[in-house]
Amino acid sequence: MINYNGSFLPSNSLLSASNRSFLYGDGVFDTLKVVNNKILFLEDHYFRLMASMRIVRMQIPTNFTLEFIENQILNTAIKNNCGDSARIRFTVFRNDGGFYTPETRTISYVIHASALESKIYSISNADYEVDLYKDFFISKQLLSTIKTTNKMINITGGIYAQENDLQNCLLLNNEKNVVEALNGNLFMLMGNTLITPPINEGCLNGIIRKQILAIARKIEELEVVEKPISPFDLQKADELFITNVITGIQPITKYRKKSYTTNLANQLLIKLNELV
Repeated sequence: MINYNGSFLPSNSLLSASNRSFLYGDGVFDTLKVVNNKILFLEDHYFRLMASMRIVRMQIPTNFTLEFIENQILNTAIKNNCGDSARIRFTVFRNDGGFYTPETRTISYVIHASALESKIYSISNADYEVDLYKDFFISKQLLSTIKTTNKMINITGGIYAQENDLQNCLLLNNEKNVVEALNGNLFMLMGNTLITPPINEGCLNGIIRKQILAIARKIEELEVVEKPISPFDLQKADELFITNVITGIQPITKYRKKSYTTNLANQLLIKLNELV
């Protein structure tokens, strides 16, 4: 069942053919994780969603409080029998009308919930190979830092990875710096320095990115830096890993001819699970 503006409908219900998210990508979304009927990092998700709606000039309903969003998400998870461990997608789109310029700034929302196998984060021992995706580039702008319903770079990058037997691809911005992976933020360990691109490089303002930065800064022997990463840096790194709210931490084991360790990723994952 999906939650459409507070009403539960069959998951195969079709939205209007004039839906602006379908026609123009006029929507934003957030992906959340529910564990034991609790939304992980709820406040961070809530403020990111509100910021995303403001950035694209959507009219935020007066009832869109943190408590309202929480109740709608948890009710959807319970309705789908996955309150113990669930992946949630909360999509907000502008209501029908207009062409590029909308007739209204009012919004509707849809919430999807699907079960996850595990409550805690874990790291697989399987190989995880990546390469650069260079057909299209991410712009260094505020719009790149939020989740919109136009994800064509990520989609075509995913197809490229599939065609080349890769597990993921790394995306570049228009200055040819490495920004993020197809589905999460990128971290690079070089010696005792943990590096991740700053938000102004065009990367997603990730929820787990924020948590990992906070955790890593408490490790005494580790220096944590937000700065641009060039493709040449990848060959000199000791570790690379990807973060997102569903997987937690995904170590990269191979980039071209370079192989990587996973020691810090495992250490950080233990501390991340302590938060969960």
